[in-house]
Amino acid sequence: MPIDPGLPYDRANIFARILRGEVPCKRVYEDEYALAFHDIAPQAPVHVLVIPKGAWVSWDDFSARAPDAEIVGFTRAIGHVTRLLKLEAPGYRLMVNMGGHGHQEVPHLHVHIFGGRQLGAMIAS
Repeated sequence: MPIDPGLPYDRANIFARILRGEVPCKRVYEDEYALAFHDIAPQAPVHVLVIPKGAWVSWDDFSARAPDAEIVGFTRAIGHVTRLLKLEAPGYRLMVNMGGHGHQEVPHLHVHIFGGRQLGAMIAS
């Protein structure tokens, strides 16, 4: 069910639990700002999620309130993961779902990285 990004951060969400080590994940990359791991229900041959280590509900929350170093570190981590996965030459898609209309299901900011095949149109008609 899509979430309301205006709600307070839920420390019981699945990504918070992954960050605390309570739920396992298949790690791709980790640094002081971000954790990247394979999606458990991939929508493309490559489907990796990158989450910030801070308690940010959505892109709006993160971009408005996170310290500059955290924004830069998280953004660089996304780029590092795309290069690590060798996606830069064939190309890839980044996606952030935000709120109900964006179909955000987990109340923790996360960026999807899709690649490994031609992805087609961005939004279905």
